[in-house]
Order: sequence, then structure tokens, then C-alpha cells
Amino acid sequence: MKKRGFGHGKFNGFGGKVEEGETILQGAHRELEEEAFVTTPELHRVGLLLFTFENDPKALEVHVFLTKTYNGEPKESEEMRPEWFSYDAIPFDTMWADDKYWLPILLQGKRFVGRFDLKQDQSTIIKEELKAIDTELPSEWEL
Repeated sequence: MKKRGFGHGKFNGFGGKVEEGETILQGAHRELEEEAFVTTPELHRVGLLLFTFENDPKALEVHVFLTKTYNGEPKESEEMRPEWFSYDAIPFDTMWADDKYWLPILLQGKRFVGRFDLKQDQSTIIKEELKAIDTELPSEWEL
């Protein structure tokens, strides 16, 4: 559960912005440790998503990582309150609107790429494009 900032009040994965001088992978490791107090020896990039918001010139590029192992016990931080859900009880109604599209693909063990255009309310999807892929993910978007 995201406790503050962008996505406040929604169940969300751990993550955030990449800091100057670090790679996307390094940022993912750092955010996991900062937000849940756990580390992992491996993160696998399984998804690449682009988000646009109505009347906002900036797009968000989101890299989705997966791990099946971690060190430590997840704990609540100032940013997040970790909570576990079984696959049949995922609370999509309290998550980002796009999660119900791509999370099932991830849970099937597939990689994916997609784009979601949202209204200003950040909840209503205007348009979505999403596909599971069998190849490596592109390193960046070609816009």
C-alpha cells in the first residue's frame, strides 16, 4: 500500500525514480531496499510500460522487474506498507487501473510491453495497447 506521493492509497509495486548516476536496475534494487527493507540477488526485467496523462506533456516509462527470492523480512516504511495477496484475491479495485491488464500476464510467467493513455484523473484509461512477448524487451521506447 502506497502511503504517500504519487499513487497514494493504492496497492502498488515497489519502485520510483532512478537517481542521477545509477542504472534502472540499480534504482530498482535501491527502491526495493528503501521501501520494504529487503534485498534480492536478482531482478529480472519482465515488462516495459509507457504511460501518458491527458494534458501532460511528459510520459512515464516504467520498467517492471520480478524476483522470486529476497533477503530479509518485508517491513513497513514511510513510503509503503507491504501486504501479500493470493492470486485469486488481488485487489485490482484499489490498484492502478492498468494493473488488471498486465499483472495477469506477469503472473503467467510472460514478458510484456504496453502503453496506457489515461485521463487527467489518472484512473480512466483512454486507450491501451498491451502484448505478451517471447523476445527480450527493448532497451528503450522508440517514439
